[in-house]
Amino acid sequence: MTEHRQRRSTQRTTMSDVARIADVSPSTVSLFLREPDAVSEARRLRIQRAIDALRYVPNRMAGALAAASTRVVGVIVPSLVNSFFAETVSALQSALMAEGYQILIGHTNYDAEREEELVRTFLSWSPSGIVLTGLGHSRATRQMLEGSSVPVVEMWEVGPQPIDLMVGFSHADVGRLQTRHLIERGCRAIAFLGAQLDKDARAAQRAQGYRDVVNSHTGLAAPEIAVADAQSASAGAVAFEGLLERRPEVDGVVFSNDILALGAFMEAQRRGIAIPEQMRMIGFGGLDFTSGRVADLSTIVPPRREIGENVAQMLLARISKRETPTRIILDPVPVFRRSTDAPRPRTRAI
Repeated sequence: MTEHRQRRSTQRTTMSDVARIADVSPSTVSLFLREPDAVSEARRLRIQRAIDALRYVPNRMAGALAAASTRVVGVIVPSLVNSFFAETVSALQSALMAEGYQILIGHTNYDAEREEELVRTFLSWSPSGIVLTGLGHSRATRQMLEGSSVPVVEMWEVGPQPIDLMVGFSHADVGRLQTRHLIERGCRAIAFLGAQLDKDARAAQRAQGYRDVVNSHTGLAAPEIAVADAQSASAGAVAFEGLLERRPEVDGVVFSNDILALGAFMEAQRRGIAIPEQMRMIGFGGLDFTSGRVADLSTIVPPRREIGENVAQMLLARISKRETPTRIILDPVPVFRRSTDAPRPRTRAI
């Protein structure tokens, strides 16, 4: 699915604009940006108010280059250790490098304030584009980007109001797909197990998709959301253990990612719980270990490489002033394996 719309304005706020609003000279604004303490308090306050009002971002390359932008693209991801994003960034980098562009990578650890700092830093170096993960940003981040002339792509998520360009998929639909599959396989007491749901908006959306399906079906046990302390297999095992203590009747679990599912799978084996005869599990991510001798886990595979490739093509088109879709929605691929697919026995005991 693609959509087109008009390109945003390319007018950039300048230091002279700030100086005019603050009623000081451009050289005073320049001094303030280099050495704030060298400017009187009254002028500092006026300049800062003008910067905030105009959403001004200093162009640190302006004194050295006449060009409007560098051949650099800033890419911001939530985590550098989460392999979900590695393939996306790799595909993005390959496509951009082929056209003479380099990428700068920053990670936020799911912190909106950290993202705001990275955006401010990247904009100050006049990048050719900025790539963000997801659609949830601070107000200041949106204001900076909406007021800039820099092409912006938000990836890995879709929604009604992107800043500029967007490519991703519905995470709520992923949660619905996972849950419906378990219902179809005979599960009647289904739980959701995730981590960092207060920070990871996409995992929270998958949890909401799960909750929507459970609440809309009669004959199912009430929804149960279990939260692991970290995004790790060991944390998944601990959270799964706690889930069974609270809800021993659970016969199916939707996981926010494959790492947590792996930990729960190993804990189930340790307890002698037969999978899938007694417990069905489905993850998200399509990580390598889900198919093989470690754990034959059902999962939903996100379009990691396709996201990176589409982001690159969108940016290159926008940079060269060619028409480009502004919204691309991709489809994750379900892969159903042994952890959900065996016939269900008539009775089950834990």
